[in-house]
Amino acid sequence: MITASTMLATIIQVLDTTIANVALPHMRGSLGAGVDQITWVLTSYIVATAIMTLPVGYLAQRFGRRNVFLWSVGGFTITSMLCGQASSLNEMVFWRMLQGVFGASLVPLSQATLLDIFPKEKLASAMGIWSVGVMVGPILGPTLGGWLTDSYSWRWVFYINVPLGVLSMIGIYLSMPDSDTSRKRFDYWGFAYLALAVATLQLLLDRGEHVDWFESLEVQLYALMAGLGLYLFVVHSATSENKFLSPALFRDRNLVAGLLFIFVMGIVLLATMALLPPFLQQWKGYTAVGAGMLMMPRGIGTMISSLLVARFLRYFDARVVMLAGISLVTYALYYMSGFTMEVSERDIIITGLLQGLGLGLVMVPTSTLAFATLSPALRNEASGLFSLARNLGSSIGVSIVMAVLSRSLWINQQELGARIQPSPDLAAALHSADSLLAMPAAITHELSRQAAEIAYVNDFYMLMLINLLAMPLVLLLSNPDRKAAKALKRASRSAAPSSPAR
Repeated sequence: MITASTMLATIIQVLDTTIANVALPHMRGSLGAGVDQITWVLTSYIVATAIMTLPVGYLAQRFGRRNVFLWSVGGFTITSMLCGQASSLNEMVFWRMLQGVFGASLVPLSQATLLDIFPKEKLASAMGIWSVGVMVGPILGPTLGGWLTDSYSWRWVFYINVPLGVLSMIGIYLSMPDSDTSRKRFDYWGFAYLALAVATLQLLLDRGEHVDWFESLEVQLYALMAGLGLYLFVVHSATSENKFLSPALFRDRNLVAGLLFIFVMGIVLLATMALLPPFLQQWKGYTAVGAGMLMMPRGIGTMISSLLVARFLRYFDARVVMLAGISLVTYALYYMSGFTMEVSERDIIITGLLQGLGLGLVMVPTSTLAFATLSPALRNEASGLFSLARNLGSSIGVSIVMAVLSRSLWINQQELGARIQPSPDLAAALHSADSLLAMPAAITHELSRQAAEIAYVNDFYMLMLINLLAMPLVLLLSNPDRKAAKALKRASRSAAPSSPAR
């Protein structure tokens, strides 16, 4: 029951990172917001979540994991209902910000809970269950959001959280035991500096595409403040006796390597999902629900491999399984780098399924090895950092691919347009004035279509290269189970009696 309750809380939080995206055009009319203004519905949630992920470890240690979980799920449920009832943009942004504040702890605390309640030999199974919720949620979000918006109203995108949140609260209250608490002085300055760096970095990544990146003073200020916040945090951590982050976290090799690896893999994790919906809807003519259904095999593949990978880890080194997963994702992206506008549904389904299978093989061993050698007392704090690294990587990945896509579209249109050479016989072949008038529009559409095809292919190829660069990082992780098995084998050999000489 505790597993189901914590995972339900995880799913509703992760689902909300993408479920509202497809409802934004409908919200604009109801809330009276412009195109740029309505994006703050997403930005406020993302920034608040990033900031409040930082103190999750302290809050769980100070007030108890069960209490923090109950308050977080309760607050998330109530603010979801208030988001659905918002009548203005200001109200919506305010409630979405609070929704992010309460929801920030749900994913890291669910991971820490599963790590604690499962025995060591079943940690891979626990991380498999956790990965299903974390990775399938963003894939289901657009499909579910599109269906709710089309069938009912955009407000149901938020109301859907209420019954699920209530069920999660009841399950957590009945099944989760109280945890030990300890009084530790909170490092307010350390939190403030790191929160400034993380918040302004998220704002830079989220707003950059809308304001022409570093051509805008707004983005330049965000970059300056992010650098300043990080510098002040490093100096404060080096000189202060009271550290915001426990130094023991960074003495664990597997955790540090796991954070670095999940950050890089986070770049690929959501970037493909950010590219496919506009490709399918704008250039292939699918509806939001249709595009979501076509992307569903990726979620199915993730679910299958996440639930089966624990069995693979009994027979193979976790790092070998991770390399196999990266290879699958790389092959899928290589396949996608050959997409054209005439790509079939079969190819989209196959590449999505391969990506899902590969990501499941990567994420579960990563989560297992990252926490394999860490003290249980540090799990709350470490799980917050793990979620933050994954989310920052995803935000950076989405921003990179969308920026490259936008720039490539513009460059490709200019270069293709410069190469147009109409045939001298073309005008003679068009007999009517209407045909002549329709020529510029038809040419412009075909130019945009071919420019988009090249831009998307370049993005998929770039993601493939990033994925390949992640492979050497796997070697930074150590497998303590394999080391223990080798040590036991050596000990048994040395203890064996030697054969008598003849």
